[in-house]
Amino acid sequence: MKKLLLVFLFIGPTVFSQQELQEKTYFSEALYFHLSDYNRKADLAYRFNDYEKGKELFENFTSTHLEGSYMDNFKFRNLKKKEVALYDYKKPVFLITYASWCVPSKGEIPAINELAKAYKDKIDFVVLFWDKRDKVRELAEKFSTNISVVYVDESQNNGAYVVKQLKHSLGLPTCFLISGDKKIMDILRSVFPPLQTEEETAYRENYIALETSISQNLIKGYEGIYADNVQAE
Repeated sequence: MKKLLLVFLFIGPTVFSQQELQEKTYFSEALYFHLSDYNRKADLAYRFNDYEKGKELFENFTSTHLEGSYMDNFKFRNLKKKEVALYDYKKPVFLITYASWCVPSKGEIPAINELAKAYKDKIDFVVLFWDKRDKVRELAEKFSTNISVVYVDESQNNGAYVVKQLKHSLGLPTCFLISGDKKIMDILRSVFPPLQTEEETAYRENYIALETSISQNLIKGYEGIYADNVQAE
C-alpha cells in the first residue's frame, strides 16, 4: 500500500500536467478550425455594407473561439535585427499590430504611450509592424521607450507563418491582451472616433477603452482611476 502511495505521489502530478497540456488550445489551432466560417459570414456582411453586423461577428468570433486560447510562440525581429520570441516577454503582454499603410486611430498612439508609462513594471507593451526595418525605425520614433517595437519584413519572405496567423487572420490594427502564461484574455479593434473629434477627446476614448481591458484582464483587482475620473467629468 505504501509503495502504491509513493508511486501515485511521484507519477500523479506528472500525469495531471500532461493532461493540462493536452487541454490547451493554441491560437493557430483555433484559427484553423473556426476562421473560414467567420470569414464567410463577415465577407457577406461587408458585401452589403453592414458594418454593425461585421463588428458583431468579429466580437462573437474572438470571444467565443480565440479568447482563452494560448498565443503561439511567434518570432519577430527587433530594430537591431535580433530575433525576438513572444515567450521572451515574461510579464503579461499588450500586443498591437500595425503597418505603415495602416492609419492609427486618432489619439491611439498617445494613449498607448501613456499606458506603457503607467504599467511598465507590470506589463510588456509590444508594437508589431508588418514592414521593412528602415520604415519601422522611422515609425518607432512615435512610440515611448517603454514599448518594444518589433517587425516582420514580408518583402524578404520572412515569417510567413506569423504573417498568416497574426496579420491575414484578423487584419490590422488588432490588439491582443495576453496573460503571463500567454493565454489570450481579450482581443480588441482600435477605437476610431469621428474625424472631427478633438485630439484630447479621441485620446481619452482610446485610453479608457484600453485601460478598461487592461484592468479587467491583465491587472486583477486594479481600479482604473484615470478612466473613472474621465468618465465622471
